[in-house]
Amino acid sequence: MTAETSSIPIVDFAGWDTKATPEQRRNTAKQLTEACRNVGFVYIINHNVGSEKLAQAFDWSKKLYDLPMEQKMLAPHPSGFTVHRGYSPPGLEKVSNAMGDEDDAELTKKLRQISDVKESYEIGSERNSDQPNQWLPENVLPGFRSFMTDFYWECHQTAEKILSAMALGIGLSDENHFRPTHPGHNNQLRLLHYPPVPAADIEKQLSTRMGAHSDWGSITMLFQDDCGGLQIENPHKSGEFIDVPPLKDAIVMNVGDLMMRWSNDSLKSTVHRVTLPPTQDRFTGDERMTRARYSIPYFVSPEGQSVVECLPSCVDEKHPVKYKPIVWDDYRLMRASVQYENPAKETAVSA
Repeated sequence: MTAETSSIPIVDFAGWDTKATPEQRRNTAKQLTEACRNVGFVYIINHNVGSEKLAQAFDWSKKLYDLPMEQKMLAPHPSGFTVHRGYSPPGLEKVSNAMGDEDDAELTKKLRQISDVKESYEIGSERNSDQPNQWLPENVLPGFRSFMTDFYWECHQTAEKILSAMALGIGLSDENHFRPTHPGHNNQLRLLHYPPVPAADIEKQLSTRMGAHSDWGSITMLFQDDCGGLQIENPHKSGEFIDVPPLKDAIVMNVGDLMMRWSNDSLKSTVHRVTLPPTQDRFTGDERMTRARYSIPYFVSPEGQSVVECLPSCVDEKHPVKYKPIVWDDYRLMRASVQYENPAKETAVSA
């Protein structure tokens, strides 16, 4: 399967360029919003993040993960689940679609019976004091911090344009509606590496790459390498998954839980997962091994105390309000509480 023949729509974002006509912009917004309504995932091409910059980002990610473990652990993910920054070794994080709370240690333990075979590095805005960055010492990977800081804000600029198109597409009078709540300081740039793993372990469910889940925030922008393995739940058949093949330099954009709530379910936050690459296993002796996979998601979220409630343009007599207002930080912590183990919870359980 190729991206061109997949079930995921492709939107050419050149129609949202500053030189585009009002009609082109309306058409682009319509295409984007229809994809978000029907599938929840969309390829965006001709966006503002350049091919050369993307190649550099993947090169930096590979340099990071080629470092010895003791060097990567010089910027460790803080213990617990409240701060999501720095390096997470394989097995530290367990992604799921579970809804937990701070007291649900048994759920966290149960989910971790099958571990995720991946490592990640999380980067945010330097102005977010609630989520302080955990940088490697400059001498360990010179230039990494500077590049990733610039790349973070370049991704944010593209995210602003996507949010503006979505605002127009769902009928808001102001295409800049989301800008005040999304200044960029609560976003998250994530570098992901899935090391080679025996294919049989995935097939027998002894381990996973990344389990089925929805994203928490407003939208997610994903850049993939050429390995493959990303799948989304078929919007027309629950429990069936379909491939999202790599499309060079495209953004794979998906709706997050918050945007689904804002839009009163008119936009779809689709469950997705990472599993075996389609046909790219290799052999070590007689054992089939997956290829290493690299991906770079950029999670776009509002400021922590932002209240998320149904937008007036998404409510009418046939579509009454489905959700009570929530505060983003409260929702984030509820989801994170079962993703990373909390030392305080573990101590209480063992006692």
